[in-house]
Amino acid sequence: MVALITALLIGIGLTALVVPFAKRRPVGTPLTWGEAMVASVYTFFLFVWFYGIIPHLWLTWADNELNWRPDKLLFGPGDVVKPQALGGWFPFTISYQTLRDLIAVLIYVVFLGAQIGLWIWWQKRDKRAAAATAEIVATSDYGRPLVRKG
Repeated sequence: MVALITALLIGIGLTALVVPFAKRRPVGTPLTWGEAMVASVYTFFLFVWFYGIIPHLWLTWADNELNWRPDKLLFGPGDVVKPQALGGWFPFTISYQTLRDLIAVLIYVVFLGAQIGLWIWWQKRDKRAAAATAEIVATSDYGRPLVRKG
């Protein structure tokens, strides 16, 4: 569990480093070959971290410490999902291994959504910058806006 939480914190921290870099880098600045290589290695590392290491640590923790095996069945609180084969009302049997795999899929979906959201945020940097500069109105030496009425 410690490894999983540490990996999540490291991944979030490494992803958060993109935000100050994006705010500092002017929009439309050409990318040098070296900058492109560093960015691609960094991005590939984040992909390996989020799509390889974190799901692996989740599956390892669920298998070893939580002991979620295929023969351990999920009944839920108050036998809410107890299968019909064992006298319950639920139409099919769910094992803890199935729940473990569904959580792994959810990890992938959340990371993919966050990745797409970060790409969209990066691509719309110029629109936010243009909106921020459009709101600035020229002022006089006395602080009054220099706008003409009518």
